[in-house]
Amino acid sequence: MAAHQSVFYRQGIQRQTVPRPDGTRIFVVANQKGGVGKTTSTVNIAAALTELGQRVLVIDLDPQGNASTALNIEHRQGTPGTYEVLVEGLSIEEAIKSCPDCEGLDCVPATIDLAGAEIELVSVVAREGRLKKAILAHPKVGTAAEAGEDRYDYVLIDCPPSLGLLTLNALVAGVEMMIPIQAEYYALEGLGQLLSTVDMVRAHLNPELAVSTIVLTMYDARTRLAAGVAQEVREHFGDQVLKTAIPRSVRVSEAPSYGQTVMTYDPGSPGALSYLEAAREIATRGSLL
Repeated sequence: MAAHQSVFYRQGIQRQTVPRPDGTRIFVVANQKGGVGKTTSTVNIAAALTELGQRVLVIDLDPQGNASTALNIEHRQGTPGTYEVLVEGLSIEEAIKSCPDCEGLDCVPATIDLAGAEIELVSVVAREGRLKKAILAHPKVGTAAEAGEDRYDYVLIDCPPSLGLLTLNALVAGVEMMIPIQAEYYALEGLGQLLSTVDMVRAHLNPELAVSTIVLTMYDARTRLAAGVAQEVREHFGDQVLKTAIPRSVRVSEAPSYGQTVMTYDPGSPGALSYLEAAREIATRGSLL
């Protein structure tokens, strides 16, 4: 039993698995607005999904490498990662590293080299499809019939806070899109630009892409503002919004500085339990799609 699982058991938290999807679900986690909990949601939902018995691959597409840091994955300059996959054609299989704290969770790290990838990819033929090609070439990505029992159930792509060529690669590669929205004033500002980009990608490059999941982050139930924002987001997006909102939490913020997700750092905290419930919602919804 992995160490983080024993922590869950010690704290009396019931660990229930959910059915695996019939094939790999590929999520793009994007919002060009910074500070909305995008990377935090990516790594914590990924870790929570492994708690529910799923096999997960996180692809860190942000040159800052924050997802790699939170998952305790080496990402010093020169470490094989998403830069080598996109620019040099390295297979994802060769770049994958296993998260030491979460059994069933792997990561393709991002290094600072990725910052130059947008410029280097400009002259490359079919540059916006490089990530999709690399993901689909992985033997563990696909349906149960194609990839077998050892397949990944989820691939989560963590995007940089911009709408450049890196994010475009993610939007072309993904089938589902998850948008974290901060429960703060101006929450919906800039979303129009993001959604129009999604429409353009759907029309010209990836007709399969759908915004399937909206997650409210940094939710403070004590304030009228948060409730108002949540209501506005739910009116705007309807059933795409998860019922579970992620509360503002010091423990969630602290965890990456220890190279951990909140799922292992403090499994009994409200933040960890909320991410676990959000992951369960995502997994359950998938079975209804």
